[in-house]
Amino acid sequence: MFFFGVLFASLAAVAYGVSTVLRAMGARDAAILEEGQSSATTKNDGPSLESTVNTFRNPEFVWGTAFLVVGFMGGAVAARFLPLFLSQTIVSANLIVTALIGSVALRNKLHGRDWVAMTVVIGSLCALGFSSSHTTGGGEDRTFHWALFSATMVLSAVALLCVWKLGKRGPLLYGAIAGAMFGIIAVGVRILDGVDPFDPAVLLLDPAAWTIAVAGSVGFYVQTVALQVGRVNGVTAVLVVGETAVPGFIGVLFLADAAKPGLQWLAVVGFVGAVVGAILVALYNSGESDHLDEKAPPAGGWSLRGRFSTAH
Repeated sequence: MFFFGVLFASLAAVAYGVSTVLRAMGARDAAILEEGQSSATTKNDGPSLESTVNTFRNPEFVWGTAFLVVGFMGGAVAARFLPLFLSQTIVSANLIVTALIGSVALRNKLHGRDWVAMTVVIGSLCALGFSSSHTTGGGEDRTFHWALFSATMVLSAVALLCVWKLGKRGPLLYGAIAGAMFGIIAVGVRILDGVDPFDPAVLLLDPAAWTIAVAGSVGFYVQTVALQVGRVNGVTAVLVVGETAVPGFIGVLFLADAAKPGLQWLAVVGFVGAVVGAILVALYNSGESDHLDEKAPPAGGWSLRGRFSTAH
Protein backbone atom coordinates (compact mmCIF):
# COMPACT_ATOMS: atom_id res chain seq x y z
CA MET A 1 0.00 0.00 0.00
CA PHE A 2 2.97 2.28 0.61
CA PHE A 3 3.95 1.96 -3.06
CA PHE A 4 0.40 2.79 -4.23
CA GLY A 5 0.37 5.80 -1.92
CA VAL A 6 3.57 7.13 -3.47
CA LEU A 7 2.20 6.42 -6.97
CA PHE A 8 -1.04 8.32 -6.35
CA ALA A 9 0.80 11.21 -4.68
CA SER A 10 3.03 11.46 -7.76
CA LEU A 11 -0.08 11.43 -9.98
CA ALA A 12 -1.51 14.26 -7.88
CA ALA A 13 1.71 16.26 -8.28
CA VAL A 14 1.56 16.00 -12.08
CA ALA A 15 -2.15 16.82 -12.22
CA TYR A 16 -1.81 19.80 -9.87
CA GLY A 17 1.13 21.14 -11.89
CA VAL A 18 -0.86 21.01 -15.14
CA SER A 19 -3.85 22.51 -13.34
CA THR A 20 -1.87 25.45 -11.99
CA VAL A 21 -0.56 26.44 -15.41
CA LEU A 22 -3.95 26.12 -17.12
CA ARG A 23 -5.85 27.99 -14.40
CA ALA A 24 -3.20 30.72 -14.30
CA MET A 25 -3.52 31.17 -18.07
CA GLY A 26 -7.31 31.27 -17.76
CA ALA A 27 -7.26 33.78 -14.90
CA ARG A 28 -4.75 35.94 -16.77
CA ASP A 29 -6.80 35.91 -19.98
CA ALA A 30 -9.99 36.75 -18.09
CA ALA A 31 -8.24 39.60 -16.26
CA ILE A 32 -6.94 41.02 -19.54
CA LEU A 33 -10.43 40.93 -21.09
CA GLU A 34 -11.98 42.66 -18.09
CA GLU A 35 -9.21 45.20 -17.49
CA GLY A 36 -10.71 48.67 -17.41
CA GLN A 37 -14.26 47.53 -16.77
CA SER A 38 -15.63 49.08 -13.58
CA SER A 39 -17.71 45.99 -12.86
CA ALA A 40 -14.59 43.82 -12.81
CA THR A 41 -13.20 45.32 -9.59
CA THR A 42 -14.34 46.19 -6.09
CA LYS A 43 -13.74 49.45 -4.23
CA ASN A 44 -10.40 48.00 -3.10
CA ASP A 45 -9.39 47.32 -6.73
CA GLY A 46 -9.71 43.61 -6.11
CA PRO A 47 -11.60 41.34 -8.51
CA SER A 48 -15.34 41.44 -8.08
CA LEU A 49 -17.36 38.28 -7.53
CA GLU A 50 -18.69 38.67 -11.09
CA SER A 51 -15.14 38.85 -12.42
CA THR A 52 -14.15 35.69 -10.55
CA VAL A 53 -17.25 33.84 -11.80
CA ASN A 54 -16.36 34.86 -15.37
CA THR A 55 -12.91 33.39 -14.79
CA PHE A 56 -14.56 30.08 -13.92
CA ARG A 57 -16.07 30.06 -17.43
CA ASN A 58 -12.76 30.45 -19.23
CA PRO A 59 -12.04 27.24 -21.24
CA GLU A 60 -8.44 26.97 -20.05
CA PHE A 61 -9.55 27.49 -16.48
CA VAL A 62 -12.21 24.78 -16.88
CA TRP A 63 -9.62 22.30 -18.14
CA GLY A 64 -7.34 23.30 -15.29
CA THR A 65 -10.16 22.63 -12.84
CA ALA A 66 -10.63 19.16 -14.33
CA PHE A 67 -6.96 18.39 -13.68
CA LEU A 68 -7.42 19.83 -10.19
CA VAL A 69 -10.11 17.21 -9.52
CA VAL A 70 -7.76 14.47 -10.73
CA GLY A 71 -5.06 15.81 -8.44
CA PHE A 72 -7.46 15.91 -5.51
CA MET A 73 -8.43 12.27 -6.01
CA GLY A 74 -4.81 11.19 -6.25
CA GLY A 75 -3.89 13.19 -3.16
CA ALA A 76 -6.87 11.77 -1.27
CA VAL A 77 -5.75 8.20 -1.91
CA ALA A 78 -2.18 9.07 -0.92
CA ALA A 79 -3.35 10.70 2.31
CA ARG A 80 -5.03 7.43 3.35
CA PHE A 81 -1.92 5.32 2.74
CA LEU A 82 1.03 7.57 3.66
CA PRO A 83 2.09 9.78 6.57
CA LEU A 84 0.85 13.28 5.74
CA PHE A 85 4.30 14.83 5.89
CA LEU A 86 5.31 12.44 3.08
CA SER A 87 2.17 12.49 0.92
CA GLN A 88 1.83 16.29 0.96
CA THR A 89 5.52 16.83 0.31
CA ILE A 90 5.37 14.59 -2.76
CA VAL A 91 2.30 16.51 -3.90
CA SER A 92 4.23 19.77 -3.45
CA ALA A 93 6.57 18.58 -6.20
CA ASN A 94 3.86 19.86 -8.55
CA LEU A 95 5.97 23.02 -8.59
CA ILE A 96 8.52 21.18 -10.72
CA VAL A 97 5.77 20.19 -13.14
CA THR A 98 4.54 23.79 -13.13
CA ALA A 99 8.04 25.06 -13.90
CA LEU A 100 8.64 22.60 -16.73
CA ILE A 101 5.25 23.09 -18.39
CA GLY A 102 5.45 26.83 -17.76
CA SER A 103 8.73 26.93 -19.67
CA VAL A 104 6.68 25.98 -22.75
CA ALA A 105 3.16 27.28 -22.16
CA LEU A 106 4.19 30.52 -20.44
CA ARG A 107 7.56 30.79 -22.22
CA ASN A 108 9.51 30.70 -18.97
CA LYS A 109 13.26 30.29 -19.28
CA LEU A 110 14.86 27.79 -16.89
CA HIS A 111 18.33 28.66 -15.56
CA GLY A 112 20.94 26.63 -13.74
CA ARG A 113 19.57 27.70 -10.37
CA ASP A 114 16.16 26.23 -11.31
CA TRP A 115 17.67 22.82 -12.04
CA VAL A 116 19.60 22.98 -8.75
CA ALA A 117 16.39 23.76 -6.84
CA MET A 118 14.52 20.93 -8.56
CA THR A 119 17.36 18.53 -7.77
CA VAL A 120 17.11 19.55 -4.10
CA VAL A 121 13.38 18.73 -4.14
CA ILE A 122 13.88 15.33 -5.75
CA GLY A 123 16.73 14.41 -3.40
CA SER A 124 14.72 15.53 -0.38
CA LEU A 125 11.71 13.48 -1.47
CA CYS A 126 13.93 10.41 -1.79
CA ALA A 127 15.19 11.02 1.76
CA LEU A 128 11.62 11.39 3.03
CA GLY A 129 10.49 8.21 1.32
CA PHE A 130 13.40 6.23 2.75
CA SER A 131 12.92 7.52 6.30
CA SER A 132 9.10 7.48 6.56
CA SER A 133 7.22 4.80 8.43
CA HIS A 134 4.97 2.71 6.19
CA THR A 135 2.06 2.79 8.65
CA THR A 136 -0.56 5.43 9.39
CA GLY A 137 -3.12 5.82 12.14
CA GLY A 138 -4.82 8.16 14.56
CA GLY A 139 -7.71 10.58 14.15
CA GLU A 140 -10.40 8.24 15.43
CA ASP A 141 -11.49 10.61 18.22
CA ARG A 142 -14.65 12.41 17.08
CA THR A 143 -13.63 15.45 19.17
CA PHE A 144 -10.71 15.97 16.80
CA HIS A 145 -13.10 15.85 13.82
CA TRP A 146 -15.22 18.63 15.34
CA ALA A 147 -12.14 20.68 16.27
CA LEU A 148 -10.86 20.48 12.69
CA PHE A 149 -14.24 21.55 11.32
CA SER A 150 -14.48 24.48 13.74
CA ALA A 151 -10.97 25.68 12.91
CA THR A 152 -11.77 25.44 9.19
CA MET A 153 -14.89 27.58 9.58
CA VAL A 154 -12.91 30.26 11.44
CA LEU A 155 -10.14 30.23 8.81
CA SER A 156 -12.76 30.42 6.04
CA ALA A 157 -14.30 33.51 7.61
CA VAL A 158 -10.86 35.12 7.91
CA ALA A 159 -10.09 34.25 4.27
CA LEU A 160 -13.27 35.81 2.89
CA LEU A 161 -12.80 38.90 5.06
CA CYS A 162 -9.24 39.32 3.77
CA VAL A 163 -10.39 39.06 0.14
CA TRP A 164 -13.08 41.67 0.79
CA LYS A 165 -10.83 44.10 2.68
CA LEU A 166 -7.44 43.73 0.95
CA GLY A 167 -8.46 43.41 -2.69
CA LYS A 168 -5.45 43.25 -4.99
CA ARG A 169 -3.03 43.95 -2.11
CA GLY A 170 -3.11 40.45 -0.64
CA PRO A 171 -2.29 37.78 -3.28
CA LEU A 172 0.48 36.20 -1.19
CA LEU A 173 -1.78 36.03 1.86
CA TYR A 174 -4.53 34.48 -0.26
CA GLY A 175 -2.08 31.91 -1.57
CA ALA A 176 -0.97 31.00 1.94
CA ILE A 177 -4.57 30.61 3.14
CA ALA A 178 -5.48 28.51 0.08
CA GLY A 179 -2.49 26.28 0.79
CA ALA A 180 -3.60 25.82 4.39
CA MET A 181 -7.10 24.93 3.14
CA PHE A 182 -5.74 22.33 0.74
CA GLY A 183 -3.64 20.92 3.56
CA ILE A 184 -6.73 20.69 5.77
CA ILE A 185 -8.46 18.71 3.00
CA ALA A 186 -5.68 16.10 3.24
CA VAL A 187 -6.18 15.88 7.00
CA GLY A 188 -9.95 15.55 6.55
CA VAL A 189 -9.55 12.76 4.00
CA ARG A 190 -7.11 10.96 6.29
CA ILE A 191 -9.50 10.84 9.26
CA LEU A 192 -12.76 10.47 7.32
CA ASP A 193 -15.08 7.76 8.66
CA GLY A 194 -17.27 5.59 6.47
CA VAL A 195 -14.62 4.93 3.82
CA ASP A 196 -13.43 1.43 4.73
CA PRO A 197 -15.87 -0.23 4.93
CA PHE A 198 -17.87 2.18 2.80
CA ASP A 199 -20.94 3.53 4.58
CA PRO A 200 -22.53 6.66 3.01
CA ALA A 201 -24.55 7.50 6.12
CA VAL A 202 -21.51 7.43 8.40
CA LEU A 203 -19.45 9.35 5.85
CA LEU A 204 -21.97 12.17 5.38
CA LEU A 205 -22.53 12.57 9.14
CA ASP A 206 -18.81 12.88 9.85
CA PRO A 207 -17.70 16.51 10.49
CA ALA A 208 -14.53 15.66 8.55
CA ALA A 209 -16.66 15.40 5.39
CA TRP A 210 -18.06 18.87 6.03
CA THR A 211 -14.50 20.08 6.59
CA ILE A 212 -13.45 18.76 3.18
CA ALA A 213 -16.39 20.49 1.47
CA VAL A 214 -15.82 23.86 3.15
CA ALA A 215 -12.02 23.84 2.82
CA GLY A 216 -12.24 22.79 -0.84
CA SER A 217 -14.74 25.48 -1.79
CA VAL A 218 -13.08 28.34 0.06
CA GLY A 219 -9.56 27.26 -0.90
CA PHE A 220 -10.51 27.06 -4.59
CA TYR A 221 -12.14 30.51 -4.53
CA VAL A 222 -9.31 32.20 -2.64
CA GLN A 223 -6.64 30.67 -4.89
CA THR A 224 -8.55 31.83 -7.96
CA VAL A 225 -8.60 35.39 -6.62
CA ALA A 226 -4.87 35.13 -5.89
CA LEU A 227 -4.19 34.02 -9.47
CA GLN A 228 -6.27 36.94 -10.74
CA VAL A 229 -4.40 39.65 -8.86
CA GLY A 230 -0.94 38.20 -8.22
CA ARG A 231 2.05 36.59 -9.86
CA VAL A 232 1.76 32.84 -10.28
CA ASN A 233 5.21 32.06 -8.89
CA GLY A 234 4.82 34.04 -5.68
CA VAL A 235 1.32 32.73 -5.04
CA THR A 236 2.42 29.14 -5.64
CA ALA A 237 5.44 29.55 -3.37
CA VAL A 238 3.40 30.46 -0.31
CA LEU A 239 0.65 27.99 -1.21
CA VAL A 240 3.05 25.05 -1.13
CA VAL A 241 4.21 25.98 2.36
CA GLY A 242 0.63 25.87 3.65
CA GLU A 243 -0.41 22.66 1.91
CA THR A 244 2.77 20.88 3.05
CA ALA A 245 3.55 22.23 6.52
CA VAL A 246 0.01 22.40 7.97
CA PRO A 247 -0.96 18.73 7.43
CA GLY A 248 2.59 17.60 8.14
CA PHE A 249 2.59 19.13 11.60
CA ILE A 250 -0.99 18.01 12.32
CA GLY A 251 -0.09 14.46 11.30
CA VAL A 252 2.92 14.32 13.59
CA LEU A 253 1.20 16.00 16.55
CA PHE A 254 -2.25 14.36 16.43
CA LEU A 255 -2.31 11.43 13.98
CA ALA A 256 0.68 9.33 15.03
CA ASP A 257 2.67 9.96 11.83
CA ALA A 258 6.31 9.07 12.40
CA ALA A 259 9.63 8.27 10.78
CA LYS A 260 11.46 4.94 11.02
CA PRO A 261 13.30 4.51 14.33
CA GLY A 262 16.70 6.17 14.15
CA LEU A 263 15.88 8.04 10.93
CA GLN A 264 13.95 10.96 12.39
CA TRP A 265 16.82 13.29 11.50
CA LEU A 266 16.68 12.21 7.85
CA ALA A 267 12.91 12.82 7.75
CA VAL A 268 13.41 16.35 9.12
CA VAL A 269 16.19 17.06 6.61
CA GLY A 270 14.06 15.71 3.77
CA PHE A 271 10.97 17.68 4.81
CA VAL A 272 12.83 20.97 5.21
CA GLY A 273 14.83 20.43 2.02
CA ALA A 274 11.71 19.66 -0.01
CA VAL A 275 9.84 22.73 1.24
CA VAL A 276 12.82 25.06 0.73
CA GLY A 277 13.54 23.57 -2.68
CA ALA A 278 9.90 23.90 -3.72
CA ILE A 279 9.86 27.56 -2.71
CA LEU A 280 13.05 28.17 -4.71
CA VAL A 281 11.48 26.49 -7.74
CA ALA A 282 8.47 28.79 -7.47
CA LEU A 283 10.57 31.92 -6.98
CA TYR A 284 13.28 31.13 -9.50
CA ASN A 285 11.53 29.57 -12.53
CA SER A 286 12.22 32.92 -13.89
CA GLY A 287 11.04 34.31 -17.19
CA GLU A 288 7.34 34.61 -16.38
CA SER A 289 5.65 37.96 -16.50
CA ASP A 290 2.67 38.57 -14.27
CA HIS A 291 -0.95 37.93 -15.24
CA LEU A 292 -1.35 41.22 -17.10
CA ASP A 293 2.16 41.27 -18.62
CA GLU A 294 2.90 44.70 -17.17
CA LYS A 295 6.23 43.67 -15.63
CA ALA A 296 9.38 42.62 -17.40
CA PRO A 297 10.49 39.02 -16.83
CA PRO A 298 13.05 38.76 -14.01
CA ALA A 299 16.63 38.10 -15.02
CA GLY A 300 18.76 35.09 -14.09
CA GLY A 301 20.91 34.78 -10.99
CA TRP A 302 20.28 33.78 -7.40
CA SER A 303 19.26 37.20 -6.08
CA LEU A 304 15.60 37.82 -5.27
CA ARG A 305 16.03 41.59 -5.41
CA GLY A 306 13.55 43.29 -7.71
CA ARG A 307 11.64 40.11 -8.44
CA PHE A 308 8.37 41.51 -7.09
CA SER A 309 8.95 45.19 -7.73
CA THR A 310 6.41 47.34 -9.53
CA ALA A 311 8.84 48.57 -12.18
CA HIS A 312 7.66 48.11 -15.77
